[in-house]
Amino acid sequence: MTYQLYIGDRTFSSWSLRGWLMLEKFGLPFQTHMVGLYSGTMKADLAHLAPAKTVPVLQTTEGHILTDSLAMAETLVERHPEIDFYPCDPAARALARSMTAEMHSGFGALRGDCPMMLRFVWQGFAPSAAVRNDLQRIEYLWDLAQTSYGADGPWLFGAYSLADVFYAPVAMRITAYDLPVSGRAKAYVAAHLADPAFQAWRKAALQETHDPWPYPMDLPRTLWPGDTN
Repeated sequence: MTYQLYIGDRTFSSWSLRGWLMLEKFGLPFQTHMVGLYSGTMKADLAHLAPAKTVPVLQTTEGHILTDSLAMAETLVERHPEIDFYPCDPAARALARSMTAEMHSGFGALRGDCPMMLRFVWQGFAPSAAVRNDLQRIEYLWDLAQTSYGADGPWLFGAYSLADVFYAPVAMRITAYDLPVSGRAKAYVAAHLADPAFQAWRKAALQETHDPWPYPMDLPRTLWPGDTN
């Protein structure tokens, strides 16, 4: 049972990262196919996967096409009841699913002002009031999950879950834009940065080239945490 996963540029595609993590972190067999998200070939690359028009796209072994990351997640939960994608405790599971859905549909200011970018850290980025409001809500949710169910950490509910999959790109945004968050939130971000799966993703991202750079900013930059050059 090998899934086919279609993703965009690893450096910038936050939704692609989510799609990849939900397969990689839970040990599901899959093959990855790159789509020209920034090269202009995406429409042609996805032509055989109707009705897909964005990434990620998941094709099941039966040929069924899933074109949305939350639909992908819920389908995997249905297809693999033996895997704990969400916490087993009913209350924790309800919160995890709610948090996952809120990330999928919300936090537009953070996502709009701070596109995911895995190459370096911008210095001097000034978050808007709307971005700060998004961060405040995110920290509230993270604190609630970790205080109530994450004692066995470092993840939101102790063991890694789909909630962590969906908030992984938030951790990357906090890193890339050096956003102001609490020490506890920084520790959660650090867990994502140290995750071998994410490190493998970023290693592949560093092999990509982009000219022109999709999201330029007139700001100085510094090294990504852990980089030496």
